[in-house]
Amino acid sequence: MENILRTLIYLSAGLFMGWSLGANDAANIFGTAVTTRMVRFKTAAIIMGFMIALGAVISGAGPVETLGTLGEIVELEEAFAVSLTAALTVLLMTRRGLPVSTSQAIVGAIVGWNLQKGGNIQFDTLYKIAGTWIFAPVLGAIFAMFFYLILKVFRKHTHIHILKEDRLLRIALLLAGAFGSYSLGANNMANVVGVFTNSVHIGDFTLMGWRVLSGQQLLFLVGAVAVTAGIFMYSRRVMETVGNDIIQLTPSAALVVVLASATVLFIFASQGLKHALEITGLPSFPLVPVSQSQTVVGAVVGIGIIRGGRNVNFRKLAIIAGGWVTTPLLAMVLSFFLLSFY
Repeated sequence: MENILRTLIYLSAGLFMGWSLGANDAANIFGTAVTTRMVRFKTAAIIMGFMIALGAVISGAGPVETLGTLGEIVELEEAFAVSLTAALTVLLMTRRGLPVSTSQAIVGAIVGWNLQKGGNIQFDTLYKIAGTWIFAPVLGAIFAMFFYLILKVFRKHTHIHILKEDRLLRIALLLAGAFGSYSLGANNMANVVGVFTNSVHIGDFTLMGWRVLSGQQLLFLVGAVAVTAGIFMYSRRVMETVGNDIIQLTPSAALVVVLASATVLFIFASQGLKHALEITGLPSFPLVPVSQSQTVVGAVVGIGIIRGGRNVNFRKLAIIAGGWVTTPLLAMVLSFFLLSFY
């Protein structure tokens, strides 16, 4: 019982990180849909919670393995410190209404752990992850422009009554949001509990002799519950930043943003897609946790570009970009400082 209590106490940092993910990154999945009043916040939150859990349990293993090569933390106390500093960093940025990256925060915290404990930083893995901080928003912008053009052509060659179009858009936003939530759970659960996979050992859950969930999947499920709590409690402010402050979005543009960001996260989390590309000899994407926030911002900017750059709030965009630079550095410093007491 004492060991269980000790594990739960230290795992609380991961739950705090999950709460921060729900308050910040997860908010962006339905942010544009909610701010354009096409989807109710409560409906969006329920869908996100369920689909994030599903994505984490089914497809969350790939990004966790990559993150583990950056720093294999076997001491539970050290995993707690790394997760806590990453979560505090995200919370500080969230309180300022900035859509920052939990991926950047956890990577910065792990680098701080390596520096403090004299670990061997795997620079190949670090460069691979850091490269997505640039590539993911760019890819989000490209997908957004592509989907925007497809939707524009579709609307031009079809004549649907405005009321029916409104209903179809609402359904499409719900489906795209469900896909985005699944992709977030698959890709970003590594940020929530990834540092605990080598220090927390949970037995498999079996039912009638059949293994239903592995210990790692149970850990992911616990993390998903924390993410859901963050969504319900603190996500509206970031929704308003992404949905309104960068550029005013129409409901159809909101659909494009959700689809674009979900596609990017799915690509970086899908082991099946990576394997298929490698078999055919095509270049594949690394299985790494990428930022939902950065991808959404990239998609929003992509729509602004294809509209001719009009009404894009570049000042707000510069502030957000500054938050992206500050996040990993702040997490690294906080982690290094906190771990000096161990």
